[in-house]
Amino acid sequence: MSDRVLMKGNEALAEAAVQAGCRHFFGYPITPQNELPEYMSRRLPEVGGVYLQAESEVAAINMLMGAGATGERIMTSSSSPGISLMSEGISYIAGAEVPCVLINMVRGGPGLGGILPGQADYLQATKGGGHGDYHLLVLAPSTLQEGLDLTMLAFDLAEKYRNPVMVLADGFMGQMMEAVEFRKPEPMDLPDKREWAIGYMKERGGRSLVESVHLDPDELDEHNEKLQAKYRRMRDEEIRVETYRLDDAELVVAAFGTTARIARSSVDTLREQGVKVGLVRPITVYPFPYETFETLPESVKAILTVEMNCGQMIEDVKLGVGHDIPVSFFGHSGGHPPQVEEITEKLTELARERGCA
Repeated sequence: MSDRVLMKGNEALAEAAVQAGCRHFFGYPITPQNELPEYMSRRLPEVGGVYLQAESEVAAINMLMGAGATGERIMTSSSSPGISLMSEGISYIAGAEVPCVLINMVRGGPGLGGILPGQADYLQATKGGGHGDYHLLVLAPSTLQEGLDLTMLAFDLAEKYRNPVMVLADGFMGQMMEAVEFRKPEPMDLPDKREWAIGYMKERGGRSLVESVHLDPDELDEHNEKLQAKYRRMRDEEIRVETYRLDDAELVVAAFGTTARIARSSVDTLREQGVKVGLVRPITVYPFPYETFETLPESVKAILTVEMNCGQMIEDVKLGVGHDIPVSFFGHSGGHPPQVEEITEKLTELARERGCA
């Protein structure tokens, strides 16, 4: 008998967190992710955990920092303006190397924007929305099953690197319903929390200090270089990317998240018409899969990035291909997702311009 169940996105990601061992959630309501904290408020007490609705996003992220310093598995979720309010705390958490998981169900922006799906937080998530030299590890699922799997993985990665990990989704993923299956991830070799976490002081037999304050310039320099070494290790070990029908492609669509599954239909439509189109879908948007774009087949004549924003990932795609391949953009930013027909039309125009088969 199948173990697949039909669930709403926000609730499925919340259950994934619980099954990954998350026992503490701190958050504040904001559309379109409200079902996630609501689910946690019911589910966590059932497993002996703690749900706390903070008085604001600022309070929630600082509660996350305190609880995470104990070594417990912790999470918050929010949506674009809420993540902006959390940014100072996220910077502190990254500086203090506190493992935690953040889920961002992105909506349109800037400012309060709208409550419909968006991908306009790409730069905020991948380039550091707060101050200082830091990075989150950012995972961008395309389906609800992948969102569930990556949420479980996020807890292991947070502990592996002692770093915040963000699941960058959007209102679509939060509100859609799909059949999903809860599968235990492959066990990961994780560092011993007794070496640093406040919650293990007794086992360690000594005092802990988890902080991000380094007033001595040499000490701060050394600390930042240690963080940079960690980010280089992430780039070596954690890049995830999906390629689709790429081997003989003359045109490539670059897209992430739910937009990529829309673009995939355009790839299939055009392939049926004899146009050689492929897809590159970054799953980790930080670290970004630059090497995939650096090593595209020689047959590729042009790239179209498709995003639910005004063109943010396109900067990383251009960095990947350099000046070798022209890169153009198509997207919407107000909450309307790009349609299959629109992407197909843009690719058809591009194929005509580039003389593709």
